[in-house]
Amino acid sequence: MDEERALCIVRAGEAGAIERVLRDYSDKKLCEGIFKVLVKDVPTTCQVSCLEVLRILSRDKKILVPVTTKENMQILLRLAKLNESDDSLEKVSEFPVIVESLKCLCNIVFNSQMAQQLSLELNLAAKLCNLLKKCKDRKCISDIKCFDLRLLFLLSLLHTDIRSQLRYELQGLPLLTQILESAFSIKWTDEYESAIDRNGPPLSPQETDCAIEALKALFNVTVDSWKVHKESDSHQFRVMAAVLRHCLLIVGPTEDKTEELHSNAVNLLSNVPVSCLDVLICPLTHEETAQEATTLDELPSNKTAEKETVLKSSTVVYNGMNMEAIHVLLSFMEKRIDKGSSYREGLTPVLSLLTECSRAHRNIRKFLKDQVLPPLRDVTNRPEVGSTVRNKLVRLMTHVDLGVKQIAAEFLFVLCKERVDSLLKYTGYGNAAGLLAARGLLAGGRGDNWYSEDEDTDTEEYKNAKPNINLITGHLEEPMPNPIDEMTEEQKEYEAMKLVNMLDKLSREELLKPMGLKPDGTITPLEEALNQYSVIEETSSDTD
Repeated sequence: MDEERALCIVRAGEAGAIERVLRDYSDKKLCEGIFKVLVKDVPTTCQVSCLEVLRILSRDKKILVPVTTKENMQILLRLAKLNESDDSLEKVSEFPVIVESLKCLCNIVFNSQMAQQLSLELNLAAKLCNLLKKCKDRKCISDIKCFDLRLLFLLSLLHTDIRSQLRYELQGLPLLTQILESAFSIKWTDEYESAIDRNGPPLSPQETDCAIEALKALFNVTVDSWKVHKESDSHQFRVMAAVLRHCLLIVGPTEDKTEELHSNAVNLLSNVPVSCLDVLICPLTHEETAQEATTLDELPSNKTAEKETVLKSSTVVYNGMNMEAIHVLLSFMEKRIDKGSSYREGLTPVLSLLTECSRAHRNIRKFLKDQVLPPLRDVTNRPEVGSTVRNKLVRLMTHVDLGVKQIAAEFLFVLCKERVDSLLKYTGYGNAAGLLAARGLLAGGRGDNWYSEDEDTDTEEYKNAKPNINLITGHLEEPMPNPIDEMTEEQKEYEAMKLVNMLDKLSREELLKPMGLKPDGTITPLEEALNQYSVIEETSSDTD
């Protein structure tokens, strides 16, 4: 707002307007004054104080409009050491100025479209990557890394062009992966395996914040990376997946920070091509193999190693593979279900990830099937009643949110190798009807994907109860007396016609529409379904 317009509003005499315009005018003047001070050679303490005030003022979009210029942006870039390619960040006394400058840039870029355009013009993403390389392996400047990464995340969020630049031109994928390796202090034992110190301390708050910002930036860089085009891409994604496996197996300074860290790791894993997710599981080391053998000796003789999950010294083993990361993902999913809110944002990413892992990797699917859908023994309760993971997922199959119930049903369907009869055994027809209708499988059958032909084995308890299980509800019901047993033939006919008339009335008033199954298993109005079957029969007769 210029001086002349401000004076006009003051002369108008409206108290509220005068107070507002004077405040805005004074804040604008203060911002301009701060930039004039920052170009001068003033003490570091003065620079920090000016930048702290500017950081607070930069939260107001109205104030930013007149002061967001190329010259002012360049002042902040210089103070943040983003213009000096040769500077090696040796002066510790300058670190507070760098951090405050980066904080100001984060606010300004987030709140000002002009600043976002200027960021492209000034090639800010490349400057941020250059600064990251300077402080990549240095623990003492984690605040600089953290706000550098936050600004990189904001730029890649607000500009899709920057995502492509980061991915290919600036080699953002290996750079940000190395930042994560540094934050986690990873020591590699094999190409895609890292050493886990189970007795080590948790991540520090600074390392955790840096890791979270790096994960968010990596998510934007890899958001369109479902397909791997080159062998080098495959290697990079496998390294990143191995780093994320390490991330899942460590903890942050608090439970909330650990959940935030794991949540961002899950989101990023969703961008990894599914063919590269095999590194989430790995063969046992010699020490782990010895521990497993000791544990297996203690098992009953009628149980095999392949069908048992063994927990020893915090190692989750299944079929000779270390399944710790998958177990953490499963526990994370259950915690998100137990929260009971924000399912779409908090639950669907991990459910989708586990579904794709199960579909592509046999060992992961078999482990999850063993954990989520163990052999049925007690079928006296409905599938949705209870506190097991299976009960919780079956309840989600009838959730009001379409996306949530679809992915929950899809996950269970994949665990059942997309066989309808197996799914119905664990969920009941009523809970599974939505998925089956959408997939055209109401008449039975199986999905389009191929799975191994190993058969599920039913327990003796299930085999004995099976004849009395209600297929709709999926649980054992006591035989109910038949209400028409005591009726005469005339009464039965009367009740039947009464029901026909009621259905006919509902149909004519379009409150109810009779539906039927088409030959492909999908639902359609009854008349259309009957016509299709008539055509099929006529065609068959002509062929004969």
